Order: sequence, then structure tokens, then C-alpha cells
Amino acid sequence: MSTRTFRVIVRGVFDGLDADQRAELLARAEEHDVLRAAFTPEGNLTYDLAARPAFAFRFLDAGEAEEDILAATERAEEAAKAWLAERGYGHKNLRSTAEDLSQAPLGKRQRREAARKNA
Repeated sequence: MSTRTFRVIVRGVFDGLDADQRAELLARAEEHDVLRAAFTPEGNLTYDLAARPAFAFRFLDAGEAEEDILAATERAEEAAKAWLAERGYGHKNLRSTAEDLSQAPLGKRQRREAARKNA
């Protein structure tokens, strides 16, 4: 069986932050900028607290069957909740989306490469 790669995004909104927490997040905003966004096994957090209180965690996971995407999504949500709880950051409206990259449509470059291999 082949390994499938899953990308999971867990989105939410910071809620009930006190002044110190807000200041801490603002001080570290540059390292959590969306331009540095990446899918990683440990999760990558992005936010722009100056614009809105929303955040997104990006996770990379793997499995062997299509159904494994559900477990990957659950692991991502739990990891995001744990990260927030560890720092005492309140949150609400947590929701997730997941993508199985083996099911993603091929891009133009990938289609061209596949056609070259099959020629």
C-alpha cells in the first residue's frame, strides 16, 4: 500500500485574550506571518492579530488509506487545542479542512511531466 499525504488546516478565532497575551502575540507576529506559512508535521501557526483575531494552523500528516484523513484531522485539531491551551490562549469557532494530496488535481507542470513519462 502506498502512503498518502494529508494537509490539514485548523482555523479559529482568538477569544478573551488579556493585554499581556495580546502583546505577546503581537510581538511574535512576524514569525507567524502568512508569508511564512508552511505545512509541517508539528503544525505551523499564522495570524495577523493587528487586522483580525483569526488564526490558522497548517499540519502535514500521512496515512495509508483514504479513511486515515479523519484521524489526521482529529490529531491536527487536538494539537492546535493543546498549543493554545498550553499558552492560555482562549479560542472559539474551531473548524478544520483536510486535503488528501493523492486526490488533488495535477498542476500544469505535473501533467506535462506525467505525459512525458507515459510517452
